[in-house]
Amino acid sequence: SGVTPKEVAAGLGRKLLEAAIAAKVNNKLIDLTAPITEDAEIEILTFESKEAKAVFWHSANHLLAHAVKLLYPETKLGVGPAIENGFYYDFDREFSFTPEDLKKIEEKMHELIKQNLPIKRVEVSKEQALAESADEPYRIELIKELPKGEKISMYAQGEFTDLCRGPHVDATGKIRAFKLTKISGAYWKGDAKNKQLQRIYGIAFPEKKELDAY
Repeated sequence: SGVTPKEVAAGLGRKLLEAAIAAKVNNKLIDLTAPITEDAEIEILTFESKEAKAVFWHSANHLLAHAVKLLYPETKLGVGPAIENGFYYDFDREFSFTPEDLKKIEEKMHELIKQNLPIKRVEVSKEQALAESADEPYRIELIKELPKGEKISMYAQGEFTDLCRGPHVDATGKIRAFKLTKISGAYWKGDAKNKQLQRIYGIAFPEKKELDAY
């Protein structure tokens, strides 16, 4: 009891451990570092799996948001899901992002990858989540909309924390190859009555050769 999918993967072989992104335990998607406390059927997911791709791309999204907040701390965070082919994150910033900004953001993301920061899940109360999000108006709006009593999870990497259901890869170093591909506009919650945010798109892979092929 308490063994993690990461430890299970390690016991099955080094190659599987290196390729592991997330796990399914009794058909529920979880982090590699989440403890297993009951008898379970376990599946270790690699990038070949559609579900693992979504976890990987969502983790790359947090990496993007982390880099943006380090470079442009006044920026407010919108939402950042994985999509069918990659990911995007919406930002509220007074100045428009430029192609030169994307290069700076990519450089900062590479720095965070080299640091191989552990990515940790923390469960918090609604009050704690609101306190953690004091400077993020869009996040506060989302937290207030959550049903009463629902477990709220946040994911931390270094000094950056974001509201998220997860799961995620276990460290930033897992995201070895990525590219930010374009910038567009998007209304908050897809409603033209709301403020228009800036959307940065990207794609990521475990290995550079896969990115080059893409």
